[in-house]
Amino acid sequence: MPKAKSLLERSLTAVALVLLAVPFLLIAAVVRLTSPGPALFRQQRVGLNGRIFDVYKFRTMVNGADDLIDQIIDLNEHDGVLFKIKNDPRCTRFGKWLRRHSIDEMPQLINVVRGEMSLIGPRPALPTEVAQYGADTCRRLQVKPGLTGLWQVSGRSNLSWDESVRLDLRYVEEWSPLLDVKILLRTVPAVVSRKGAY
Repeated sequence: MPKAKSLLERSLTAVALVLLAVPFLLIAAVVRLTSPGPALFRQQRVGLNGRIFDVYKFRTMVNGADDLIDQIIDLNEHDGVLFKIKNDPRCTRFGKWLRRHSIDEMPQLINVVRGEMSLIGPRPALPTEVAQYGADTCRRLQVKPGLTGLWQVSGRSNLSWDESVRLDLRYVEEWSPLLDVKILLRTVPAVVSRKGAY
């Protein structure tokens, strides 16, 4: 993918962060007021060429939620290497609202400005997921992960692991500026419909 795409995205995203500063601060305040702990959640993900980076989100779960996974592992509703629960008991009330409207993902604009993510690309994977990748699936790491992508506009958490991989690899193979525009245009209705957002 051309460097021009990255430069354009980082410039536009920097402007967006300035415009969204006040709403972000208000959301952060509500997160902290409704649940003890930090406003932002930071987690390691794997990016371009296997580079590890910290992804940012508004915290939607109780503080220390990762330490509770062993207690709810049997509730996992997905196959393959994904771990997802539609009504995750670790989510706070405000956190569920943020997730339904995909607002929790917005701090990842910081990752775009830092050059770690793209606006459009494959889903940013956890190191534990990448450790289970086969040679073919590793092709997801040939491009930067994205804030949105074919996986999001096609069902998000409703997709199986295999479906998610297929869509991400399709993006890697068929990338073009036109495909990015199509995905962006499909992102708004996908977010509004809240399909697979949990």
